[in-house]
Amino acid sequence: MQSEALLSTTLGAICEQQGGTIQTGPFGSQLHASDYAASGTPVVMPADIVGGRVSTAAIARVGIEHVERLSQHQLRFNDIVFSRRGDVTRFARVTAREVGWLCGTGCIKVRTGTGTIALPEWISIALAAPEVKDWLVRHAVGATMPNLNTSILGAVPLRVPPIEQQREAVEVCFALDDRIDLLRQTNATLESIAQALFKSWFIDFDPVRAKADGREPEGMDAATAALFPAEFEESALGLIPKGWSAGSLANLSMLNAASWTRRRAPAEVTYVDLAGVKSNVFDPPQRYRFADAPSRARRSLRAGDTLVGTVRPGNRSFGFIAEAEPGLTGSTGFAVLSPTTSFGAAFVYLSATRDENIDRLAALADGGAYPAVRPELVHSTPCVVPSEVVLRAFHSVASPLLVSIAANTQRGRTLGELRDTLLPRLISGKLRLPEAEAAVEAVA
Repeated sequence: MQSEALLSTTLGAICEQQGGTIQTGPFGSQLHASDYAASGTPVVMPADIVGGRVSTAAIARVGIEHVERLSQHQLRFNDIVFSRRGDVTRFARVTAREVGWLCGTGCIKVRTGTGTIALPEWISIALAAPEVKDWLVRHAVGATMPNLNTSILGAVPLRVPPIEQQREAVEVCFALDDRIDLLRQTNATLESIAQALFKSWFIDFDPVRAKADGREPEGMDAATAALFPAEFEESALGLIPKGWSAGSLANLSMLNAASWTRRRAPAEVTYVDLAGVKSNVFDPPQRYRFADAPSRARRSLRAGDTLVGTVRPGNRSFGFIAEAEPGLTGSTGFAVLSPTTSFGAAFVYLSATRDENIDRLAALADGGAYPAVRPELVHSTPCVVPSEVVLRAFHSVASPLLVSIAANTQRGRTLGELRDTLLPRLISGKLRLPEAEAAVEAVA
């Protein structure tokens, strides 16, 4: 089937013709840090845009009085929220969940309008195309940090197909997005299971308490239960299982153990940015020639490493490296904890990233606009140090969960790459719906 001619236009022209708008979020003078509260309406900041979705892991909230005052910044269904500084290619489409939330400082809200020329869902997938991302990076302004404004975003060139082709492209891409989202949900469940297991063994000491009461520990076999003591003793951390010790993550890991110099660096690196990790959800890392990589790409990452963001630690920029490809590197904005034993990796990660420990770092952070902590504070996070046999037993049950999370993340990236590959052909009419669906099934 021959495709109909594509309409060459811009995002701004589409919004104008469809009665939409492109609007910068509230300025800092309109929304202060002191306005945020523990509960209320979420405010979407650049750090909350992860993997094309809005993450609520560390989202700020405001009371109803601020929502009413800033009502022009409230989000509607199918709005698109862009980060206007840093990684300017990051955006999220507003789903039913985020309706009524606020577009925050540091973001730009795109309201596409009626959909008579371009469907809002189609615009959201077109903006994710690699050529559009490249255009945004080339046209962003700012010497030290790329920035977008409404004029640049409005000038994004788009080639718009007829509505029926838009619907076909949306159907295929949203089907892929649904599969990717299911993998994310599965990962969130696996992460919760791992954290609950850690809490039971090493915070609440459930197996020890059961044995002290003359009961069999729940949810574990007799051989594993036999590894735990049946009584407690006093320590600097309070009562802990007898034979264990009170210590810190420094007892079980090395801090920032591996880094490169220009002289010994690989030709190419895969760079993990601080903004590209949120609660163990990784955006696809970027490939660079080492000489062209960001100046902070000096930290070598290895399998088993735990990453904890030291700048604005309350943003929960942490993750676990289950597998490390050659040349994997991360920003020096991470404290990297490398386990001293192969069987200590899961314990170190789950201990370092507990809510209470991230809250501790956030409370200790200082430095004005970019509050930060020294990496040594992450390394000195207090924890119990269990016996080696218990640590090995924990690794045997927790490590497969973290490996599964990494595998699901890779599957999601593969599906995302397929989506990016199919999109130009769907838009041009060179690939129609049945063929696209077959390609999706082949990868799935």
